[in-house]
Amino acid sequence: MVAQIRTYTINKGMMDSWLELFDKEIRPVHESLGIPIVATYVSADRTDFVWVRTFATADEIPGKEKAYFASPGRKALGDKPTSHIAKMEVKLVEEVLETAKAA
Repeated sequence: MVAQIRTYTINKGMMDSWLELFDKEIRPVHESLGIPIVATYVSADRTDFVWVRTFATADEIPGKEKAYFASPGRKALGDKPTSHIAKMEVKLVEEVLETAKAA
């Protein structure tokens, strides 16, 4: 399994709007395409939004991303996501240790 750790610096004063957009519109499109979002975080100063989405292999990412951007749900969003984002950083990480399961 691989994951993308995506860190977005959100434009000043737009975090609440971003969180609503992400939860109500962006996340459902990902889920409908089989792209699991496994974690979301906001920095303590509320400037950065960090989220993690997973894939079976790195090789499947281009196809999944192409399907995402071509989907009616993403097309309907227009520039709403990018209008919130000042900076975007994406890191691809690979699973190396099995995490502990909750008891």
